Amino acid sequence: MADLQDELRPLPEAGEPADEAQTAPSQAAPYTRGTSATEESDAAAPRAVQRESGREPGPGPEPGREPRPEPEREREPEGSPLERARALLAAHPVADGYSGLPWALRHLPWYDLQLGESAVDTDVPRLREGHVGALLWSLHPPEGLAAERAVGATLEELDHARAVIAAHPEGLRLALSAGQVIDAHHCGRVAVVLGPATAAALDGSLGILRSLHTLGLRVLTLVGASWAGEAGLTRFGEEVVREMNRVGVLADLSGASDATIGRVLALSKTPVLCTRSAARALRPHPGNLPDGLLAELGAAKGLCMVPLIAEQTGPSVRDVADHLDHVRAIAGPDCVGLSGTYDSGAAHPQGLADASGYPHLIAELLDRGWPETDIALLTWGNMQRVLRTADFAARAARDRREPPTAGIAQLDGHLDA
Repeated sequence: MADLQDELRPLPEAGEPADEAQTAPSQAAPYTRGTSATEESDAAAPRAVQRESGREPGPGPEPGREPRPEPEREREPEGSPLERARALLAAHPVADGYSGLPWALRHLPWYDLQLGESAVDTDVPRLREGHVGALLWSLHPPEGLAAERAVGATLEELDHARAVIAAHPEGLRLALSAGQVIDAHHCGRVAVVLGPATAAALDGSLGILRSLHTLGLRVLTLVGASWAGEAGLTRFGEEVVREMNRVGVLADLSGASDATIGRVLALSKTPVLCTRSAARALRPHPGNLPDGLLAELGAAKGLCMVPLIAEQTGPSVRDVADHLDHVRAIAGPDCVGLSGTYDSGAAHPQGLADASGYPHLIAELLDRGWPETDIALLTWGNMQRVLRTADFAARAARDRREPPTAGIAQLDGHLDA
């Protein structure tokens, strides 16, 4: 019930001008706890989790280690694109489509995301500086992991991610639906949506998909399994997509073959994501999408989330903006989003080295003449639409469809590799 004591701040719909009197949590007065016993226990429990797991420190800073200082912001000229960008993001924050933070934290013996952590690209101070309101946390296991380890590795990542969120209750909050994302933002927290995970984590079982959903998984990448390959989806793969629609797990098609993308777009009753895809016409990277697939994605009301990766989009903010321009022109303003891909090991464009850099990108788009309504869709509105649609479609599908029991052996005649 502690959440009900947080100050609620209405969030405008995408495209609605921000009220000048409205301030985002990053600009408002610091959050102050009440004195109820529930809140005190909530604050104490995460530190116990930290000490028992060995993933987080106990109370107090590590000897010889200073917290990361708050960034100093130079005063911008009144009415400048950067000042306008910050004001716009205060009302319509960034929903970031991919973060590798959980895996990056595994290599640190001590960290505190609330105070600031220079060993990673993402922490609470930089998320607030960048006006990030929601994050998709990748549960992808490291490359080269044996297929039979995929299920266990994904479960370990789910457990780790939830422990990290629980250890930082004043900055992060787990969100399992579009409504919970909004609630987290109203309470001054960054919403964390768990996923994408790899398709190999299903191990050829729809029951495992349902179990992962129960544990919080909300996005699955359709890559790395025999049932979603170069030839497209097998019969079991099609059943996976239908069951994802029924329980409310979104399909991530970044890195999937063109045949798989085309079949999922035709089959899925909910919008799909491409969490790390830019325009192949501007940069011929295998993870980027050709114009034909971008047009199909736009027609299906899916979401292409342009990654801030130098290899995929280019070395500068202007290069990233070029890709956003192109995807918006081909797929439409309703189908373009942002994907920081921070803490994934990739190099980022200059000026976008960590999660605090989003205002500079939005200022570039304003300078190019993007209307504020389209930017509001880009940063927040489009992701909210996709999450809401998945929630509604899942509720309707559960009334019409019983949980299927057939596995890959029955439908495809072999065991998943």
